[in-house]
Amino acid sequence: MAKISLALFLLLSLVFAIQASNTGGEGSLKPEECPAACAYRCSATSHKNPCLEFCNMCCKKCLCVPSGTYGHKEECPCYNNWKTKEGGPKCP
Repeated sequence: MAKISLALFLLLSLVFAIQASNTGGEGSLKPEECPAACAYRCSATSHKNPCLEFCNMCCKKCLCVPSGTYGHKEECPCYNNWKTKEGGPKCP
């Protein structure tokens, strides 16, 4: 019984480790995934074209787009920390 419990524990640990590594964050996207991620990110704004342009540029550099349509930039430090010349946020 102990061997079965240990095997089950190890198997579940492996499954959770794989899921945790695919939950997002910095560098988790492939460049070809950026348009879909940015389409969702920019879906609630009235300034879709500039949002999509800057989001895709940021995504291609950082390989990450924060979850949701607004906020959550702490999920992607590169995306969050990229600033304009004036010091404002470059990424939507």
